Amino acid sequence: MAFEEGLARSEKAYNQFTGVSSLFAKIVKEDFLSTWQWWFGLALFIVPWIVWIIFRKKDSTGRLLLAGLITIILSLTIDLAALSLGLWSYPMVIIPLAPFLFLPYHFSLAPVGVMLTLQIKPKMNTLLKGVIFAAIAAFGGMNFFNAIDFYNDKNWSTLYDFIIFLTLYFVAYAVTRIESYTNLDKG
Repeated sequence: MAFEEGLARSEKAYNQFTGVSSLFAKIVKEDFLSTWQWWFGLALFIVPWIVWIIFRKKDSTGRLLLAGLITIILSLTIDLAALSLGLWSYPMVIIPLAPFLFLPYHFSLAPVGVMLTLQIKPKMNTLLKGVIFAAIAAFGGMNFFNAIDFYNDKNWSTLYDFIIFLTLYFVAYAVTRIESYTNLDKG
């Protein structure tokens, strides 16, 4: 009996979530769409990728994209866990379709920032480079987004953001060091 009750409660929660998603869509349409913040947020999805396409190290594109994909997956996972625990929130909704998922931080800023950092001065001390990246992202980026109301830290320490960005960088760095890339048709 508990399983069926759980299914019914789960369906009720899903219906509430659908209502919340509809509310976010209405908020974007009625309150955000005509603001500079919304257009800035939309640009944050597009402009970093254009910059990366222009300045990427073309012979390392595959490795960098894999590092970017890992960054997207990890940042989404961390964010969803933190959002569900109420550790922080994103008051500014850019794309109402899955408003907690489709944010420029996950799909553009973090992966492109990591990929560009990985390719700049590749022989530089990895720890120093990771610390510089994490410091700029956490103390500069997250505080900026907090100031323009894209991010509500809810008393979450910027030092924790620093640790998250440092972790993202090192995991992406480790992925680029994998030497077992060969073509699938080679046997």
